[in-house]
Amino acid sequence: METLSRRNFIQAAAGAAALGLASPFDSLTLAQGRRVEASQRAAGFDGPLCFFSKHLPRMNGRDLGRSLKALGFQGVDLTVRPGGHVDPKRVATDLPVFVDGIRHEGLTVPMITTELLSDADPVAQPTLETAARLKIPFYKPGYYRYTFVDVRKELEAAGRQLRGLADLSRRHGMRLGYHNHAGYIGGSVWDFAPFIEPLDAATVGYYFDVRHAVVEGGDGGWRTAFNLAAPRLSMIALKDFFWEKSGGSWRQRNCPMGEGMVDWNRFFAMLAKARFHGPASLHLEYEVVGGTPAAQEENTLAAAARDLAFVKARVAEAYSGTTI
Repeated sequence: METLSRRNFIQAAAGAAALGLASPFDSLTLAQGRRVEASQRAAGFDGPLCFFSKHLPRMNGRDLGRSLKALGFQGVDLTVRPGGHVDPKRVATDLPVFVDGIRHEGLTVPMITTELLSDADPVAQPTLETAARLKIPFYKPGYYRYTFVDVRKELEAAGRQLRGLADLSRRHGMRLGYHNHAGYIGGSVWDFAPFIEPLDAATVGYYFDVRHAVVEGGDGGWRTAFNLAAPRLSMIALKDFFWEKSGGSWRQRNCPMGEGMVDWNRFFAMLAKARFHGPASLHLEYEVVGGTPAAQEENTLAAAARDLAFVKARVAEAYSGTTI
């Protein structure tokens, strides 16, 4: 991707707004999961379209809010983890400052991404307590890993940790969305569902990632996984990929939205049928180049604008009932 000039970036942002991407976000309630006012909804979709802050690591809260609002995003999926925008060891002091900066620019923070795995983690209590105080309704925990020694015992151990984290979440009024990441426990959804389903649905749900569901299950597998997760769907991740053969081996290659293997028309139609209106977090996991950090940042914003335009178009089709 060529480096964009500041002028070209501003023109790209203006073009995004012309496509109907700009929809400023109002102050919303914890119970509603920060829904957009009726006059600002995106073609029948009430949930906030968010950007995953991992991809703009140098920006502070004000910069994130200002830059993403110009593109038409309504919220930020904020990293609260080691190496992220907010260090969990300083969450009580730093998270309020970061969130205030984002909200000052007219965006919301409906979810945070953490690495929490257990209520025994020393940063779990302050993280959830602070997020709840700031009226951030959703969070993504970390990943439980298979060692492939005894997967039954590994699932049981992960289930025990999740139950403790769920109890802590319930005490703070936070909703946990478990992410189905390929290669980890819960990647296929089916494996971890027996440990998620008995927990309070108001506290524990799914953070569904169709890209990883396609990796794990192929065509019928991702649709089955979504059907299972849909009744307690909390958030969704938006990203795309394809399989490529390199050096005699097959590997996953991340790519811009609509250029990979995900059947986006079908996916958004299924979301609309499930009446999903929660946070949608857009990820740019593919490579975005730039000769300098500033150039890479501008190119990232341009890529985000392009992918957001794709998402908005698919949402408009699905939530207006035109997608089969």
